[in-house]
Parts: sequence; structure tokens; C-alpha cells
Amino acid sequence: MRQAGHAAAKILGLVATHVRAGISTAEVDRVAADLIREHGCTSAFLGYRNYPANICVSLNDEVVHGIGRSSRIIRDGDIVKLDVGVYLNGWVGDNATTVPVGDIDPDTWRLLQATEDSLDAAISLARHNNSLRDLCGSVEKLVTRHGFTVVRQFVGHGVGRRLHEEPQVPNWADPSIRTKLKAGMILAIEPMINMGRGKTRVLADNWTAVTVDGRPSSHFEHTVLITQGDPEILTPRARLTSPLPLPS
Repeated sequence: MRQAGHAAAKILGLVATHVRAGISTAEVDRVAADLIREHGCTSAFLGYRNYPANICVSLNDEVVHGIGRSSRIIRDGDIVKLDVGVYLNGWVGDNATTVPVGDIDPDTWRLLQATEDSLDAAISLARHNNSLRDLCGSVEKLVTRHGFTVVRQFVGHGVGRRLHEEPQVPNWADPSIRTKLKAGMILAIEPMINMGRGKTRVLADNWTAVTVDGRPSSHFEHTVLITQGDPEILTPRARLTSPLPLPS
């Protein structure tokens, strides 16, 4: 899992460097396909429930599961969500980031920062004997303080030999969750946070989820190992640097 996670993180970082104004999301997907192959991996997404692309590339109000298209051109001011999942030697690495393109507006910067901060908050609670519900609730608690909302149609998940394993990892304190975290568990923690309403709808391609109000959405994800001590991020990368610190 460490090897798969590090490979997924490396691929995600390299794909992110290719994101720029003027290229299509299909080009981003092709770059990802080449990098996945070069790193000895296979896409965990391609063919999963008939998903037709190598990674998910979602722009602006697209929340998750965006399919690379030659007609979908990235422009200055866009935010591009990249979700990369790979298999390496039978194990899964899964991670995501949101890439700002050119000059994005201050409110969107704050959305990105709040989302990544909420991921960090959740990871800090990924400890042996902690409550999974507390981990999940930390995401909504942080982002609502800044006026943002969590997406409830999609959640994080356990990960290992398969892309989606138990337990589910929502981004709110679902009262039905009774799970205690144990050393050895591995979670894909992935806040999906909207600037406006939390509700989403799925487009006619049966994959791309968008916000119902057309406002931007942000997505960050890490694969995290629960240990007897500090949580271990299996998909390490540098944090996004925002020029606009959030108010305390």
C-alpha cells in the first residue's frame, strides 16, 4: 500500500503540472494514462463500473467523476479537480487535489484552503481507538465555520486490494456510524466541499456530478494508514499554497 500510494501521489503531482489554460481535459487524461503506464501501474478507474477514462478531471462546478473530453477546454480562472487511483502489484493508491489555473477569485481560494484544511483536520483524528464518526464530523465542522457545505451524495471509503472497501467515510458526523478506528485500517479520506448548496446532480453521461446551483466545488483526498501512533499519509504531497489565509 505504501508503494501504491506513493506512486499515485507521484502521478497526481506530475499530472497537475500539465494543467494549464488552453488544453482540454481529454489531454490531461491522456497525460495521466502515459504516466500511469510509465510508473508500472494500471488505472483503478478505467472500466470500473464502465467508467470510460483513466482519471477523473472535474472543472469548477463539477464535483467529482468528470470525464476528460476534447471539447472541455481549461481556461484561466478555472479550478481543476484531479482524482487519481491506481493499482500497483495488486494494491490501490487513491488521491485527489484541486488545481487553480491562473488567477482565481478570493472566495474560490478560500474554498480550496478550507477543503484542504478539513482534510488535515480529519487526518489528525485518524488514530487507533478514535471514533470514525468524530473524524467524519471534523470536516463539516471546519468548513461550515467558513460558510461552505459538504457534499452528501459521495463519501470516502476504506481502500486496499479493492478501490472501494468498508467502512464508508462521509464528511459529516453520520449518527449511524459506530466504527472505532483500529491500527492497520486504511482509509481514503476525501472532503468534497461546495461554495453554495451541498446538493449535486449527475449529468447525462451518468458520471459527472455537478453542483445544483452552478457554484464551485473543491475536492482533496489522501489514502491514510491508521497506526498505533501518528496517522501515516500513504499519498504524500506538498500542500496547496494559498495567498489568502482563512480568518480564524
